[in-house]
Amino acid sequence: MDLKKLLQKLKDKLSSVTNQTELESIRIEYLGRQGIVNSLFSQIKNHPDPKSFGQELNAFKTEVESLIKSYTLKIKDSPTSTTSSPQTSLPTATLAKVGHLHPLTQTERQLNQLFHKLGFSLYEAPEIVTDDYNFNRLNVPTDHPARDMQDTIYIQEPEYLLRTQTSTIESYLLEAAQNSLPLRAAFAGTVYRNEKVNRSNHFAFHQYQAVVVDKNITLKDLIGTMDLMFKTLYGPQVVVRYRAKYYPEVEPGIGPDMQCFSCYGKGCPLCKFAGWIEMGGSGMIHPNVLKKAGIDPKKWSGFAFGMGLDRWTMAQNNIQDIRTLMGGNLSYLPYK
Repeated sequence: MDLKKLLQKLKDKLSSVTNQTELESIRIEYLGRQGIVNSLFSQIKNHPDPKSFGQELNAFKTEVESLIKSYTLKIKDSPTSTTSSPQTSLPTATLAKVGHLHPLTQTERQLNQLFHKLGFSLYEAPEIVTDDYNFNRLNVPTDHPARDMQDTIYIQEPEYLLRTQTSTIESYLLEAAQNSLPLRAAFAGTVYRNEKVNRSNHFAFHQYQAVVVDKNITLKDLIGTMDLMFKTLYGPQVVVRYRAKYYPEVEPGIGPDMQCFSCYGKGCPLCKFAGWIEMGGSGMIHPNVLKKAGIDPKKWSGFAFGMGLDRWTMAQNNIQDIRTLMGGNLSYLPYK
């Protein structure tokens, strides 16, 4: 499959678009669930060089999305009248494209769009928080061994610190929503831990969090939501497994792993030769967490997850070293 020819064919189609309906038809043809892009991704496993082909497809998909978005803006800004008028500026098509969104921003916006469609509200919050909201309200008291798993960076010990997880935002939201349930919220943010930096870990990294509190929420709702996330970002061919794991703020806890996008399960330095990459943590909100927020766990239940946004972005773009995400690497250019 010649991706350059496909891209030129798309450009030819877009050049003749005159309204939003025609543009939406082209978008579905290329980016829909049964579209050309997903069809190509399903062929990776049968390609003689799946790694290289996967990189090309990720770049191709980014360029397709960029082209369609640019024509969406052109149609939106174009005049509705057919009356000709003197041209006072250069046509949009003749202006050079300068810059592009960082891969992390692209992935975050894709997730924001998904959760917005699912009826979630989107939030952000401060990165300097109190020990109470970062730990105690998440069922992690001062003497809890789980604190040893998070090497915290304190601003003013023992009270003020750089948040170690986006679950901290959940603490604030649960407290604020105790009298206005149900709650559906999603949010991304930078978190900080005093960790050794290597190709898969960093002291400053990003998470994407979602929390739901309603009546009769079950583990089925959680796994169904995460399945939709994986398939939206990586296509229907994505291979995911769910393992029982311990997290103090949830019970039961679930750890979603995705088959390594670099070695496809064979084992490599990126996945530490396990064949799988841990993509985050999740589970049903612990009753103690609900109680601390003033919510009755006998009446309400919910789930929460915190995903490693860096790793989701790396998997989407076949980036094999998390350190490069912070380096302003100009090699992350759209496909040409």
